[in-house]
Amino acid sequence: MKGYAGKFLEVDLSSKNIKETRFNEDILSQYIGGRGLATKILWDKLGKNWEQTDPLGPENLLLMLSGPLTGYVPGARLCVSGKSPQSNGVVGSTVGGEFAVELKCAGYDGIIFYGKAEKPVYLFIKDSEVELKPANHIWGKGSQETLKTLVKECREELSSRFPRRGLWKEPQIMYIGPAGEKRSRIAVVAAKWAHAAGYGGYGGVMGSKNLKAVVVKGTEPLPDVVYMEKVLMLINKILEINFRNIVFRRWGTGNLGHDVGSRTSSEPVRNWQEEWHNEESYGSYEFEKYWVKRYWADFGCPTSCLKLAVIRSGPFEGSITDNPDYENQAYLGTNLGIFSAEENIYLTALIDELGLCGIQAGNVLGFAAELYEKGILTKQDFEGIELKWGNTKAFSTLAQMIADRKGIGDILAEGTHRAALIISKLKGVDVSLYDVTEKGVAIGAHGIRSEEDYPGYESYACSVQAGDHTSVARFPLDHGNSELRSLLYDTGVFCWFNFFEKEAQDLLWPFIEAVTGWRITEKQWIETVGRRILHIQRALLLLGGPDLQWVPLKDDDVPLRWYTPLGAGPYKGKAVDRERLNRDRKEYYEAIGWDENGVPLSTELRRLGLQDVDVKLDEIRKNLPK
Repeated sequence: MKGYAGKFLEVDLSSKNIKETRFNEDILSQYIGGRGLATKILWDKLGKNWEQTDPLGPENLLLMLSGPLTGYVPGARLCVSGKSPQSNGVVGSTVGGEFAVELKCAGYDGIIFYGKAEKPVYLFIKDSEVELKPANHIWGKGSQETLKTLVKECREELSSRFPRRGLWKEPQIMYIGPAGEKRSRIAVVAAKWAHAAGYGGYGGVMGSKNLKAVVVKGTEPLPDVVYMEKVLMLINKILEINFRNIVFRRWGTGNLGHDVGSRTSSEPVRNWQEEWHNEESYGSYEFEKYWVKRYWADFGCPTSCLKLAVIRSGPFEGSITDNPDYENQAYLGTNLGIFSAEENIYLTALIDELGLCGIQAGNVLGFAAELYEKGILTKQDFEGIELKWGNTKAFSTLAQMIADRKGIGDILAEGTHRAALIISKLKGVDVSLYDVTEKGVAIGAHGIRSEEDYPGYESYACSVQAGDHTSVARFPLDHGNSELRSLLYDTGVFCWFNFFEKEAQDLLWPFIEAVTGWRITEKQWIETVGRRILHIQRALLLLGGPDLQWVPLKDDDVPLRWYTPLGAGPYKGKAVDRERLNRDRKEYYEAIGWDENGVPLSTELRRLGLQDVDVKLDEIRKNLPK
């Protein structure tokens, strides 16, 4: 099988047993890799008892998977998955970097973790040599100290064991911060200094397994492809297309902190009370002042959308992070009433250090601040913190409390939706209006009220990854930003930022064939291969449990806040229309192959060979409200 290393690692942390496993070509041709293969593995291993499986229990799996196109298609990524502690479904959460490439060069397409280690450990991989090592000395450490310690430790060991190889380049590392160790549902699995697989809450899963990090160094070449000359030709075409995108190459999504608010009125402002602002202090040039590295690309990426930002003096001196991308600019900036590039960089760096997700943490911080504003939570609840909009120091203190699960931080570490349920009971006040999430997952920083950004009402409501802005349901099903397209990127496991242009998107089908030899057309992907994966994800999302389950016609909705009209800006007065949402949702159900209640059709599942999924969903169909 070309494009694949051909082997996967199975690591049982409870027994310390490590073995190699393989998947046959039938499975790989149907589920490819990354998000698709993760969904299949989770269904096969956990599907029968999905509703009873605790995402933060030892029975859950943690998956780190590449895909056949990883390392070849420009922009390498890794897919992290498992049962999500946020949605209780499956999220394919991807992160950029070289880890997946190193893993393939070590001879493995992915790692499947089972059980829970008795004490903190990390996994060390050098080609076929794989071992679990004690991690007590880095348990409790933040991102910077964890990385520096592991890089130094592993380079020294490699130099000692293989002295003739000279100076070893640093290995690639996936790791968690303090928030993940405390099993926070909004913790990330991090890479490099400031990259993260954020959606899904898999940092909490990794922490629940006492797994601090995975370190890999591969010294072999990438696997063979079927038609190397064609692969090289396609790579060059994709590079040429992306070299033309001057704006995105200069700023990445970091050019949007001002633009999305002022132009499209779709940026969260003070916990989504508004979505418009025109603060010039939040423009691209303000962030650019703090760059120390203009082009910082992950493996094989022509876009180089990352920048490196450092604060060199003042109260936030020493803060270092990726120049905040748009999601971090919005959620750790405007959403908190912060309109200073410097303060946003500081807060983003802190969130990185703690191992929290910028989107999920920013969402819950804004939620908490509005409860303080409304008098539902008080200064006493926050142990003396005055959580006023724009008070960066107060937000940083609360972020630390969340990572430590200290005081109110213990509740907020559960994520906004679960925190809202808990606080409503504690205070005797319904706080659901302030809960801007979708099926337990914080909404991406792109509102739909203005209809100028993510225009489809069905976009978040019908997504199998809930609030994930990188995987939204939309029409037509073959749209370049539809969920089936996102699924292709997450399953081949490469960066979709290099495929904004239709010209580049059309190259993916010949690329798949050039690497694997499989002739998959766009029509086959939309109607069969991608649809099969999407239906299993939908089934597992609906099965949910054990603490939360979703009723499609009730929970395939948008946050209550979005039914409230915008109060400022050029789109003042606009809000989501419930009748239209109901129509759009029904239309999407029909197009994707779900019944009037949002459950995958029996005929559709059996057409795709998913009889076992169909049988399991009968339990859902019988119990739906009449």
